[in-house]
Amino acid sequence: MGRHSQTDAVTAVAALADPSRRSVYEFVLASAAPVSRDDVAGKLGMVRGTAAFHLDRLAREELLTVSYRRLTGRSGPGSGRPTKLYAPTVREVSVSLPQRHYDFAAELLAAAVEESTRTGKPVDETLSRAAAQAGAEIGSEGKLEDALAEYGYQPVRDEDGSIIMRNCPFHRLSKSHTATVCGMNLDLLAAATAASEPCGCSAVLDPAPGRCCVRILPPETGSGMQA
Repeated sequence: MGRHSQTDAVTAVAALADPSRRSVYEFVLASAAPVSRDDVAGKLGMVRGTAAFHLDRLAREELLTVSYRRLTGRSGPGSGRPTKLYAPTVREVSVSLPQRHYDFAAELLAAAVEESTRTGKPVDETLSRAAAQAGAEIGSEGKLEDALAEYGYQPVRDEDGSIIMRNCPFHRLSKSHTATVCGMNLDLLAAATAASEPCGCSAVLDPAPGRCCVRILPPETGSGMQA
């Protein structure tokens, strides 16, 4: 369930802050075929070296892909070196502060609807299963707090040793579809906790203003409470 980090996305978006580089990117997006440095320089009135600099920076940020092809139509000795060509990547870049992952919620909901349609099982049941599977993958990625931070939860330890999440990655959805989204979130975090910390910790609903609706309790507290 790998995804680019928020830092990667911020860096990529920052690369487009330069007006000249953004014009290069927009030209490549609008082109019907991969373009060369000479294409960009000629169209935008840039020095070829400047065009190359912007194109290569966009490629490093994975906003463009690079390929090589001889444009003369000839091959073999004397045919010249292949030309470096640039085209848009399929990567999508978005930044939200604090982090939101509505795309992740959409993936879970779509998977649940598809399974429900295929099997005839209730959507809430298939959504619970999809969320638990995703949570188990997240929990298996390493230390629980690090994994949750990667997905935008901003986990912190409370005074009692429990973990609270200062951010809800599904904030707007949770406001308009509270029962569905918070239930999905609980199933996800419960499975993540079980996969990462098989020590009796438990995830419970504990909504409060300004943070995620789920709290992860330490073993001595969680053992007597229902997740």
